[in-house]
Amino acid sequence: MSPSVVSLGDLEGEPHAAVFPGEEPKTVRLTLDAGESVPAHRHPGRTVVCHVLSGEVDLSLGDGEVTVGGGEVARFDGGQDISPTAVEPSVALLVLAERTD
Repeated sequence: MSPSVVSLGDLEGEPHAAVFPGEEPKTVRLTLDAGESVPAHRHPGRTVVCHVLSGEVDLSLGDGEVTVGGGEVARFDGGQDISPTAVEPSVALLVLAERTD
């Protein structure tokens, strides 16, 4: 497989933009304005890695919540309810990897 290089700023789609459409692992750029959120949803069978590139995002994960700031990375089970809310304008890169265990 040859390498693919993409400029995140050139991607189409708000708040979600597929980085490598149709390729695994599923990779998405998430862009949210302050106070904007994504309704609770799940990604069963996947582990999610969320790298906040800029801003700050509150991640509601199941019964808990974690705050992830610019430059920080969170990893979590996609089988629980997930709802990100931007504390300030934010951009994150999400990788949804198929679980192998």
